[in-house]
Amino acid sequence: MQLRHLLMHDSHKEHMLNFEQLRQLEAVAEFGTVSAAADELIMSQSALSRSLARLEKDLGIALFDRHGRSISLNRAGATALEYVHSILREERLMRSALSELAHRAQTLTVGTVAPAPLWRLTALAVERFPGLLLSSQTIGQSDVERRLISAEIDLAISSQPLHYPAIRSHPLMSERLSVRVPESHRLAAKEALTRDDLDGETFLLYAGVGFWRERVQSALPHSTLIMQEDFSVFQQLVPASGVLSFTTDAAFLTDTASGVVLPLADEIAHATYHLLVRRDGPHDATQLFQWVTSQSESRHN
Repeated sequence: MQLRHLLMHDSHKEHMLNFEQLRQLEAVAEFGTVSAAADELIMSQSALSRSLARLEKDLGIALFDRHGRSISLNRAGATALEYVHSILREERLMRSALSELAHRAQTLTVGTVAPAPLWRLTALAVERFPGLLLSSQTIGQSDVERRLISAEIDLAISSQPLHYPAIRSHPLMSERLSVRVPESHRLAAKEALTRDDLDGETFLLYAGVGFWRERVQSALPHSTLIMQEDFSVFQQLVPASGVLSFTTDAAFLTDTASGVVLPLADEIAHATYHLLVRRDGPHDATQLFQWVTSQSESRHN
């Protein structure tokens, strides 16, 4: 494997093979002439010719048959080209793996039980760590806990604190749902609603609400839930559908739909979210967790 050996460090060599020379050999083989290869590589023909001659000297064997201005790979060149393809492929794979690793170093995976606290966490992250990306998954409570403990995710947003020695937990935010009722609906005249008022009604529900979907289904077993996957379509349908829907008090979500918004006097309408991180988790995850904690403490001081 002389070609691979020459790519390794050797302090006694004046000229060492490098990836540029291998790319040059590959280009000449692909384009058929030095001039075409030089154009592709954006270098002069003379510089390319000198580099190829140095490559042959370093390998100790001629790689080309030269006839005037024409040049072609000989048997040794064809053999070398097979290794060049392999080496450059490995180099590309290495660069891709390192690039992905660098990207991951700036990306945190967050598992959340609902969308609103993720929006809150994202706002805090952008404020303090503008180069940090959050990749999110909306999953159930049990999956949030399991995936965090098994290091499948870097941070978790839970509907309850997790009392586990290896996990740090801190309240992130609270959310309360209200019910949006069409002005012509029989419930619109009420000042507040209970689950008894609502059970049996038809609701338009955004499918991406996370654990709220299961909570509503459990609390209102006789209601019909019309699910909408696309949030923008959901927002357009709310004022036109003539059915009930839920709205949140999350300050960063603007709600301009028409209708009467009535409070739901029931514990099912309230949730407190907790941000969870492993004590041995990624540095960026720990930094973000500490920032969220400091912001929460500053608001209470």
